[in-house]
Amino acid sequence: MKLTHNRAVLLMVAVTLMWSTAGVVTRHLEQARSFEVTFWRSFFTVLSLLVILPLFQGRDVFRRMRSGGAALWISGVCWCGMFTFFMLAITLTSVANVLITMSLSPLLTALAARVFIGHRIRARTWAAIVVAGCGIAYMYGSQITQGVSLIGTLVAMFIPISGAANWTVTQQAHAKGKNVDLIPAVLIGAVLSSLLTLPLALPFAASRHDLILLAGLGLVQLAIPSALAVVCTRALKAPEVALLGLLEVIFGILLAWVGAGEVPGPKVLTGGAMVIGALVGNELIGWRRRE
Repeated sequence: MKLTHNRAVLLMVAVTLMWSTAGVVTRHLEQARSFEVTFWRSFFTVLSLLVILPLFQGRDVFRRMRSGGAALWISGVCWCGMFTFFMLAITLTSVANVLITMSLSPLLTALAARVFIGHRIRARTWAAIVVAGCGIAYMYGSQITQGVSLIGTLVAMFIPISGAANWTVTQQAHAKGKNVDLIPAVLIGAVLSSLLTLPLALPFAASRHDLILLAGLGLVQLAIPSALAVVCTRALKAPEVALLGLLEVIFGILLAWVGAGEVPGPKVLTGGAMVIGALVGNELIGWRRRE
């Protein structure tokens, strides 16, 4: 599938909109909770990708996975972490907390690449890391003073950590001339997440209504947009993908607000604005200098 630049931008916006539905859908579950929610979403993602992968990459995609090397499987473990920690965090804290914390992934990736690969971090990125860190500290600090449990927010911190590890492994593999196919890695991550959470999800309590919603998450919120995002990256530059990806935070908070009545507090919005502003500023300055 080949896209023009404008169509890739529009498709990436649609991808972020699909990604952002997890929070509002989760708020409408009747009986499924915590690990069971995580298991069913990952399980339905596996079923969806088993159909989507051959359509996108041909029937021999599963044979190629066997020769993907260690980087593919490490990437799969990282995807497993992102899937598992995301859904657990969504069931433990607000959608806004999770999405804003998750948006730290590009900055943590820059730090991980500096430590493990030796990439140089520019001054503007250091400034963005400091500002975003202050935003997160402000958001978390306000919750501590209000006596709000931070368990969900702390779980959410493992999402960008897993993401940073994933992209660092991918970058290192590319530097060695080995390409990591991200969609099969997503499948591996979904399989591992299903196996990991299955014992903790028993006994199942999900109603038919819950299973329909969770099947929709597996297909529409994760499997389809993940495949389409890889297609978009072939026509968009990395800063464009990073900036458009931030729409997930905005869409997700708005959908939870409108669709589930989950109103973010002013201090959460202030901290979130600092994080998003730092990320946008960093990418726009880098983009302008490269141009």
